Amino acid sequence: MFIRKNRNKPLANGSPLLHDDHGKPRTRREFISQGLLAGTATVFGASIFSLFANPREAAAALSPDLENLKDSCGIALNGAGKIPFICFDLAGGANIAGSNVLMGKSGGQMDFLSTAGYNKLGLPGDMLPNNPAFVNTDLGLAFHSDSGFLRGIMQSTSAGTRANTNGAIIAARSENDTGNNPHNPMYGIHMAGADGSLLSLVGSQSSESGGNSLAPMNLIDPKVRPTKIDRPSDVTGLVDVGDLIGILDQKDAVAVMESIHRISDAKMGRVNTNISTDDVVKQLVRCGYIKSADLADRFGNPASLDPVADPDIVGPAGIFSISEFSGNREFQKTASVMKLVLEGYAGAGTITMGGYDYHTGERGTGERRDEQAGRCMGACLEYAARKQIPLMLYVFSDGSVSSNGRIDDSLEGRGKGEWTGDNQQTAASFFLVYNPAGRPGAIRNQIGFMRSDASVETASSPAANNVNQLVQTVLLNYMALHGEQGDFGARFTGHGLGNSTMQDSLIAFSNVVNGTING
Repeated sequence: MFIRKNRNKPLANGSPLLHDDHGKPRTRREFISQGLLAGTATVFGASIFSLFANPREAAAALSPDLENLKDSCGIALNGAGKIPFICFDLAGGANIAGSNVLMGKSGGQMDFLSTAGYNKLGLPGDMLPNNPAFVNTDLGLAFHSDSGFLRGIMQSTSAGTRANTNGAIIAARSENDTGNNPHNPMYGIHMAGADGSLLSLVGSQSSESGGNSLAPMNLIDPKVRPTKIDRPSDVTGLVDVGDLIGILDQKDAVAVMESIHRISDAKMGRVNTNISTDDVVKQLVRCGYIKSADLADRFGNPASLDPVADPDIVGPAGIFSISEFSGNREFQKTASVMKLVLEGYAGAGTITMGGYDYHTGERGTGERRDEQAGRCMGACLEYAARKQIPLMLYVFSDGSVSSNGRIDDSLEGRGKGEWTGDNQQTAASFFLVYNPAGRPGAIRNQIGFMRSDASVETASSPAANNVNQLVQTVLLNYMALHGEQGDFGARFTGHGLGNSTMQDSLIAFSNVVNGTING
């Protein structure tokens, strides 16, 4: 007699993943990948005096005599003017290729794999992308029409946002279930010029990289190590303008601080400190008062920083409803990071989402979590569209999963293959680019390729079998969006991407800005 084993039931988002073939989690990264520890959010500090209000649209101006001194004191309003960058670190080994973003052979996304290859990627024979009904190109980049990522992105974005978006998938192996992959490109993005008026980078863990995965060792800059941000209250708590705002209204408080600066400056002009760095000390004192006045002027109302108070993010016309936002920590974390980055307070950010080691012997858990990740990805794209700011959004994971072909025909399983084990051979990363001026022009939508059996062809690109070079490929594409790919070799000496001809073959899009957003 044949007795069919009962299928496991899908797990709710946030439930831990406990696998018989995995040891007990011991490290922070293992706890995150198995969903036993939530991914938090992080901010990398640079200059604390510009986080509040919209630094791209300063709330007010100081008196003219003080306003003219802001540049000499290093008070920035617009950051470095580079394209904001947000990456999603899906801890545990999520599926990206096939069931989410289509990956093909050497001819590109539409150079289809074998039926057995798609089965390995969780797609049954009646849902193959050879059938145009299972291909969706609303985002420029081709997704499977029943992709969990895509369903989530569609929920968070308008048709106009999707029409101005394009993307590329990168075939790239990485080790399974480990934070030791040097996946995180944050320090390199900063080296490429990204910066914020308050913070250099934001991330989602209080780790050296700002995420679950490591950063390449040769890119790490201790000066921009992350500061943790986990919820909207952490964002609003980043600046303290003191008790004066509570005693006086904002306008009067600024006037008092300006007067203190003028009195101090007049006194400093008559004082000799009798030290060799007299001018430097006096400048530091002057700038201290100017920065305090500027802080109160622009950020005297901390609610201006609050993602919850931003009607584009939360509320009847917001990306998230009040009820779903208040009950979902991933939405709160995403909103906190994307506001900092897209308002120009930080140059780039990482959002870590835990629990993506979802080879649970059924399909529903992975579908739920992919859709939630898609909601968060789409929120970033939609917020960029509402702010009319370009955005590069990058998604990666440590390894991947595969299916043995058994179909989960439950409602949650959607008739797709069960995820049954880790498989680094099926791994990939992808990025999306939003441009308010129109859809970015694609040179290619796929970098590297898979073999017919859905294994990464390790010779298909420098990124295919080397995570450090995967990061370099992402950095090259980020610079190319600014038209600065010619500077890549000078900025990242010792890279492994070959000569300019090879580098050109790794670039997905023509530039969307000239040097800077307003260049």
